[in-house]
Parts: sequence; C-alpha cells; structure tokens
Amino acid sequence: MVKKASKKIEAEPLRLFYIFYNQERWDNWLKTLSESGFEQDPKSDELPEGFRVLDGFSVDITMSVLKIIKLYQNKRYTFEEAVDKLSQVEVIVMSAAPEGNLGEIVEILQLPKLALFASCRLYLAGGFDKDIKALVKKGRAEIEKDMEKALETVSNIGASVIDGASCCGKYVKDDIEQTTLFDEWLIECERMSEAMASLKNFDEGVGDED
Repeated sequence: MVKKASKKIEAEPLRLFYIFYNQERWDNWLKTLSESGFEQDPKSDELPEGFRVLDGFSVDITMSVLKIIKLYQNKRYTFEEAVDKLSQVEVIVMSAAPEGNLGEIVEILQLPKLALFASCRLYLAGGFDKDIKALVKKGRAEIEKDMEKALETVSNIGASVIDGASCCGKYVKDDIEQTTLFDEWLIECERMSEAMASLKNFDEGVGDED
C-alpha cells in the first residue's frame, strides 16, 4: 500500500505557489517612474531615464502575464486558475491612472496592454484565427472606425503569437507619423513573441519571480 501511494504522489503535477504581480509591485514601479526625469540631456545620446524606466515597467508586465500562460501550458494551472490569475493582474494594470503628468505616462503604458490581456484571454479560450497577414490588413481598416473590433482582431494575432506564430515587426509602419494604436498593439505582440521565446525554458520555482 505504501508503494502504491508513493507512485500516485509522484504522478501528480507538482503544485507550487507563484506570485508574479501584485499591487505592491505596481505601486513600486509607479514610485520609480514618478521620480524619474523625462527631459533629454543635450550632452547625451541616451534616452532619458524616465523612458528607460517606462520600458522596463512595460516589459515587467508582459513577462509577468505570460508566465501565467506558460504555467497553464505546462499544466501547472488549470484553465480556471489561469483565467483568475490573469484577471487579478489585469485589474491592477488597467486601474485608473494617477492624476497629472504621471497619469498621462501611465495611460501610454496601458493602451498597448489592452492587446496583451485580450490576446491572453482569447488564447485560453481557444478558437482563434491564425492568418496573421489577413488579420493585420483587417485591423488596419478597423482601427479608425471601431476600436473594439480592431482590438478583437489583434487579439487573434496575439493569441497566435502565444501559440508559437512569428510576428509582428515586419508589419509595423516605419513612419512614426503614420502609426496608429493598431501599430502600438502590433509592437506589443512583437514584445509578447520575444517574451515567449525567453520563457521557452521557464520552469517552476518557488516564490516571487522577477
């Protein structure tokens, strides 16, 4: 009886606790961002500190969210658990922005994350379109008329990226004056692609993952 019980325990997936994102983490990033300067130093070619912090802030969110998806792929989370974890992070990230200049900067961060969360939800639900070229064309036509439809379209692209498709640098317009919110979403999909590649060997570890 002891041997049988031992085999049963070994066969069960390892259950560990993960804390990838919480309100404290969000607040710490906001504090760092509020203390960072955005003025360009005429003597330096480097981006102002504030923009570098903002980029790190953005990457941290994307990586944290996709770790949830990766754990679902690894069968560490059930569908229900993954959806619940995703919703918890979304509530924090998409909460009302602070007032003033900091709020405007946070809104710049939040807009691309609409694509991140929509893509993850669709990936978990399944049944997404994988014709990325056609989806990009469709999304570009929709963005000026119906943002919700364009977001639904880009969520199919993002879900495909999570599923392993290659995208989306070649579809992003080079002329910054002609870029739209849809291009920002495509850039987020590209960031998701890079994150998934870096998480290829992501495995289970106890506690908070940085």
